[in-house]
Amino acid sequence: MTDVTVIAIDGPAGSGKSSVSKEVARRLGFGYLDTGAAYRALAWHALQHGADTSDAAVVLDVAGDFHYAISLDPDSYWVRVGDTDVTAAIREPEVSDAVSGVARVPAVRQMVNALFRSLVAESGRPGVVVEGRDITTVVAPDAPVRILLTAAPEVRAARRSAEVTTQDAAAVAAALHRRDASDSAVVDFLTAAPGVEVVDSTALNFDETVEAVLSVIERTLSAQSEEATHGR
Repeated sequence: MTDVTVIAIDGPAGSGKSSVSKEVARRLGFGYLDTGAAYRALAWHALQHGADTSDAAVVLDVAGDFHYAISLDPDSYWVRVGDTDVTAAIREPEVSDAVSGVARVPAVRQMVNALFRSLVAESGRPGVVVEGRDITTVVAPDAPVRILLTAAPEVRAARRSAEVTTQDAAAVAAALHRRDASDSAVVDFLTAAPGVEVVDSTALNFDETVEAVLSVIERTLSAQSEEATHGR
């Protein structure tokens, strides 16, 4: 994608990919890009305009004046739409309910995928951990390290429930399953593509998951470095 080393991490909601990716970026001294935040920010923007996010034409219309910015610093994370800080607002339940309608519009995905590549190229960092739903297959299919971070559905629901304190566990689990079902119609984020390594965090705690991902990264980059050396 660029001279920047890209660590591509995909996974479903509740797999821990955001928190794990952020910590991995810290450990490596890399940038961190939460691609899902772009779709959430656009959903927030559409809702602010009173738009019907289930109507692709309406979503494309409001995307025309969508001015988006995001920090790639894992220690200073923020998301803005225009001059408005929406870091917290895009995690609200109404945005979570609307984001799938936005994310399934092909032209929107093309637009934000180009934005992601630009953000990585202009990051000024030696590498960026990029996490989302189709990073390993569409955004950065040539990334030197591609990982699918997953966990059993009941474990993912429990984790998400612990994060969302404004809803009961059943409501959170139902929302997560709806999101999985809707998004999987657009992107297969539950099956690893060829060359993508799976890290299953079902039986792992946070620190163990971070170590497992770092191990994959170190092993993969070392193997590629050795191959390049012997290939000369």
